[in-house]
Amino acid sequence: MSELKAFNDTKAGVKGLVDAGVTAVPAIFHHLQQQGQPVSSSSGGGAISIPVIDLSSSESSDALARAEVVAQVKAAASAVGFFQLVNHGVPGELLSETLASVRRFHEAPAGAKRPYYTRDPRRRLRFNSNFDLFQSPAANWRDTLFLAAAPDPPPPEELPPAVRGALLEYGAAARAVAARVLALLSEALGLERGRLAGIGCAEGVSVVCNYYPPCPEPELTLGCSAHSDPSFLTVLLQDAHAEGGLQARLGGRWVDVPHVAGALVVNVGDLLQLVSNGRFRSVEHRVLANRSRDTARVSVACFCNADVARSTRLYGPIAELTSGPGGGGGARALYA
Repeated sequence: MSELKAFNDTKAGVKGLVDAGVTAVPAIFHHLQQQGQPVSSSSGGGAISIPVIDLSSSESSDALARAEVVAQVKAAASAVGFFQLVNHGVPGELLSETLASVRRFHEAPAGAKRPYYTRDPRRRLRFNSNFDLFQSPAANWRDTLFLAAAPDPPPPEELPPAVRGALLEYGAAARAVAARVLALLSEALGLERGRLAGIGCAEGVSVVCNYYPPCPEPELTLGCSAHSDPSFLTVLLQDAHAEGGLQARLGGRWVDVPHVAGALVVNVGDLLQLVSNGRFRSVEHRVLANRSRDTARVSVACFCNADVARSTRLYGPIAELTSGPGGGGGARALYA
């Protein structure tokens, strides 16, 4: 506990360790259980791959073209739980500037970031390293800037200057993409297009800006430990960094989720698996520690959730999905 407190008290995160010239991963970051787990490259022959879906026809007046996109999203969400979107409508310039702004913030001097360092969950903007530092078995080799982007974002002047311009704009754009995906997923379930949005699946949006510094002993730790997302839907922007990245656990193996230029990664969360009565899959995923010697990896995740501050909803399988073919029959619906 003293090591954890000493690390937290620096308010400099993992980047502070790297800047100090650390050559060995401290014991509080050791994830020894990760060793020996099978890994599959999504680019290898015959390996499981993450589907790439062209979203350009999702708003088409051509019913057949839209139906094809719905079918692709349904197949991906049902079988894999992850997919990548291209032609999603978010300008490439905004994607690039968002990643660059996150990098600028995290690579600023420690003193410039320290005023934002907090573990107070009531703060709508907070910088820290490992939100669960004092609860998890091992810390991750990652620093994070968290923004509660919806429904009540902080005033722009409260954001660090490095991210002030891009982050709110990107958060709104990613939320719009999530709304389009939720409409497609609603149709994939045989429901009205607005059904998932209507139960509050994207009323709350958190933007989490991850920074994975170079790691001197990447085999000993992780950038982010294995987990599934306790949200409805996640929209992820990741950079082109190749030395340690996102993996999904599929078929008992860890499968790379590779960078696709201009794409956004979408994955199903636990709550979407719940309300879909298990028709869509929320799968475990992790991030490997950064093996690069000199370049950090950056990603920006938008988590779509209920408005947890105001909502009194109890979530369970949607009523229409609890009977009939594929409905599961025995599940208790919490929606009329």
